[in-house]
Amino acid sequence: MKHLNLSHNLAFFVILLTFTGCKDYLGEETDLDFIEPPEFEQRDVAYVPILPEITGFVQPVKIIAGFDELLYVVDAGTEEIVAMDQSGRIIGSKRIPGVTAIAQDRRLNIIALGKKDTAIQDVNYTLPCIYRLNLNAGGRYGIQNAEIVKETVHPFYYKSGFSAGDASGIELTGVAVGAGNNYYISRTGPKNNNEITVLPPDQSVLSFDADDNYITPISVLTSQGSFRTYFKEPAAITSLMTPPQIEAVPTRDFMVVSAAPDEPVKFRQIQFREDPNGISYVPVIFAQNTDRAEGFITETGKFGTPADVALSGDGSDLIFIIDSERDSLYQFTVEGYEGIRPPPGSNETKNIRASFGGTGSNPTEFRNPQGVAYANRILYVADTGNGRVLRFKLTLDFD
Repeated sequence: MKHLNLSHNLAFFVILLTFTGCKDYLGEETDLDFIEPPEFEQRDVAYVPILPEITGFVQPVKIIAGFDELLYVVDAGTEEIVAMDQSGRIIGSKRIPGVTAIAQDRRLNIIALGKKDTAIQDVNYTLPCIYRLNLNAGGRYGIQNAEIVKETVHPFYYKSGFSAGDASGIELTGVAVGAGNNYYISRTGPKNNNEITVLPPDQSVLSFDADDNYITPISVLTSQGSFRTYFKEPAAITSLMTPPQIEAVPTRDFMVVSAAPDEPVKFRQIQFREDPNGISYVPVIFAQNTDRAEGFITETGKFGTPADVALSGDGSDLIFIIDSERDSLYQFTVEGYEGIRPPPGSNETKNIRASFGGTGSNPTEFRNPQGVAYANRILYVADTGNGRVLRFKLTLDFD
């Protein structure tokens, strides 16, 4: 056995000597200098306009992305809800008196906020009204075939009587649909001193069920106590249920922007909580970490007069706020940091600012913009003063 092992070792040594004795048996070392290392070309992070502009509107004040994959524009100048596809092609329209804001629930009904002429004790009043539109009336789907199936006139959703003060200065400013097709309506009024009364505060967010029955004004629980008068001049509201979410998001959380000139923080996210002690609504606290971004959604003095707020529902987790006073569009992550997370390969460590705007008629400028929506990686702005709808796409979203 020892002789056999010695023979094997000797053979291996001879083979090894043969290989090492032959110069360059495996070839010389390859020179790789001719290969140029790839260079990362950092694309500017910005929202760029998609042309042409969508024109033909008189006074577009709101735009939403529907669960039916259509877009709906509120034209206050013609008192119409205009439906269009995502290419901007107009499909049809429906007139709603005094319409200013809309939302679509998962039954594909439209909830519209408008006005209604109402005679009370031989006196004519023009009162805020909640309209419910069935888009499938007569078996033919579409806004042009929509039927008004219910009208809820202020103040008769919460009381049966009426006083002249009920017609003084009350406005329904926004509507957002939550879980179970329940919805919220933001409301403003001439005063805000109803903390201890049973009536809903003039400036408040009101809760309705899926059948348009009024439930309650939202009281917000803070570290200082519970407040029915938490909201100051709420200008718009959105929920966390946003197209194209396939499954219904079981949440009743919502976001509100304030138009109050003396309110230092004009964005609030409210979280719905339910536990053995009951139901409560609490404000979401956003961090302001300067290692993550230069701007923040709850930064003091961040906005002039925010007119609308929208949330992306495609997993990109972006919040958009349109500011009518500053003619600007602000974009944040859902953590409240302004800008876009740096793309792979970027040298940036903080969010890259993508907010833009300015007063004018160029494709990236606005005049008194009032509405914002997001669908299929495209951002839409109702540019009210210029009578148009603008479309934008993030440079990182181009193929």
